Order: sequence, then structure tokens, then C-alpha cells
Amino acid sequence: MRASRVVHYAPGALPDAPAFAADPLNLFIVVEAGDDHVTLLDGDRLEPIHRFASRPSLQGDPQFSPEGRYVFFASREGWIAKFDLWNLKTVAEVRAGSDTRSLAASSDGRFVAVGNAVPAALVVLDADLQPVKLLAATDTANRRTSPVSQVRSAAARRSFVAALPDLREIWEVSYDPAAPEIAQGWVHDYKLREGRFVPGFLNPRRSPLDDAIEDFRLLPDGRRLAGVARGGDRGQVIHLDVRRRISSLDRDRFEAIGSPDPEIVARLQAATGTALADVSFDRHGRYALASLPGTPDTLIVYGTSTLREVKRLSVRKLMGKYNVFNQIRRHSGNYSP
Repeated sequence: MRASRVVHYAPGALPDAPAFAADPLNLFIVVEAGDDHVTLLDGDRLEPIHRFASRPSLQGDPQFSPEGRYVFFASREGWIAKFDLWNLKTVAEVRAGSDTRSLAASSDGRFVAVGNAVPAALVVLDADLQPVKLLAATDTANRRTSPVSQVRSAAARRSFVAALPDLREIWEVSYDPAAPEIAQGWVHDYKLREGRFVPGFLNPRRSPLDDAIEDFRLLPDGRRLAGVARGGDRGQVIHLDVRRRISSLDRDRFEAIGSPDPEIVARLQAATGTALADVSFDRHGRYALASLPGTPDTLIVYGTSTLREVKRLSVRKLMGKYNVFNQIRRHSGNYSP
């Protein structure tokens, strides 16, 4: 992994100011799978600023540094890229696996976690993409392995949370250096430390599950998550403090978690008379960007005050669009509309 790391621009080598006049927090990161490119879209003028080639088959959502300057991408082949949005440059890359499924950035900007299927592991990198730790995704006896199908940052807890569907476990890996130690196995007396402990920093705290989880969403209180199994109709809500399932939910409710303001989306759909796919808002809520089901080559912009179409943009197989401000706000634990 260390041998694969490439530094295109060393820290401090690029200017500490945006190279363009647009609001850097109101950019949209538009991922286009048709030709493996990413377009940076000005969320005020609704015009492209820059377009660049990405690694093939980007996985999961792009992840942002807390101030919004850097964005991290993961490809299916395991390449992690750090892109400087202010200078429009890829600054570093590293290969963290050969089959990567998910990526998360810590809320303090210090770490990036990579969920791999091959090798079955959770990889922790620092913000410059230097390898910090590799956690093999095995059971406590080191007999069974699992892909890490999803990893997310729980900002309120200063931790990464990872799903391991073949082990029926949820891991919580703290990136807080002051995290309490983790007991390994049975402990007779915590006060007397009659047992085996490992540091709480960057080590997994395991929550066993009765039913597997492949994907999950963190809930706004920061203590619970909702997860679903592959192809399952029902999901489960897990409390990370008590480390067990506390309730159930149906798949529709799971899919709605973290969705944009449902009232505005419903009004837009009623005005256009059709269902909209993947609705995203600009920083100020003035525009809504959406696509129509079955039309991945067209991005439609609506005015949220008029509910009318403003313009259409041509894209190549739209995979996702992410507003910098809204993404870092959610990443910091603020889930308000």
C-alpha cells in the first residue's frame, strides 16, 4: 500500500485560496460514470467550472474535509484519490485494496477509512493518504472473514462505523485518541481490570447482530443507526451504546433517512407531473438538481420558489451529485433540512 502511494503536490505546495470566483462551498460534485469523469458545477451560476477524469467505477459518496477544500474519491479497484477543489488538482493517490466498497472521512479531517471486500479489511489512512492501520475483517477467533460493505463517520461519537454482513457484526472504530479501552472477551471486574483490554483508539468495538446488515444510515441523534440486509424488506435499528437491536423498520422508511426536504420534493414532482430521481439542493436552497428515471444523461435544474425548470445540463450517465456545503454539514452531524 505504501509503495502505491503517489504525491502529485506536497502539502503546502498549492495556494490556500480558490483559483476561481465561484463560492467554493456551493459547488456540486457531479459524478459521471459514462466516461469516468467528474464535473465541478457552480451552484450559483449553474455552469461547469472544471471537468476531470476519475479512476474507473467510483464507489459510494465522495467524502469532504471539514472546511470543504478537499474531496476524497474511492474506485472499485481500490484507488483512493484526494482532490483539491480550490486548485482543481488531484494532490495524492494510494491503492488501499483491490475491491473497495465504501469510503468515509473523519469529522475532524484527520483520517479516511476504506471498506474493502478484497482484502477483507477496514483500512485507516491519514488525511495525506498515508496508511495508518489495517484491521482485518475477521471474527474474534480469526476464523471467519467478511467484506466491509459500508463505512460511515459518526461525527458526534468521533468514530467510524462499519458493517460486516458475513460476520453479522457492526464495528465502531473510534478516531478519538482519548477513547476508552475496549475489553476483549469476558471481564470479571472492570475496576480491578481483571481481563484483557486493547486501546480504544483505532480498534474495533464489536456489536453482534442476529441478522446481517449490508447497508446502514446513521440517525440524527448520533447514537442509533438503521440497517438493512441485502434484498431484505425489513431493517433494524441498532443502539451503539447498548450495542444491540432495539427496533425494526420497513425498507421504505430506511430509504427515506437523510433524504432532501420531502415537502419541497413532493411539490416539485406535482408541478412537473412526474417522479424525480436523486434530488439535491444548492447551498441556499434556491435550486434543486434532479434527473428523471431512465434519463441518466440529463441533469435538470428547478427553481425551488417557482417550481419551474431553469435549465438542463448534459451529463454522461449521472451517478450522483453532491453539494459541498450540504455534504460537510451532514458530515458534521447536522441533519436539519
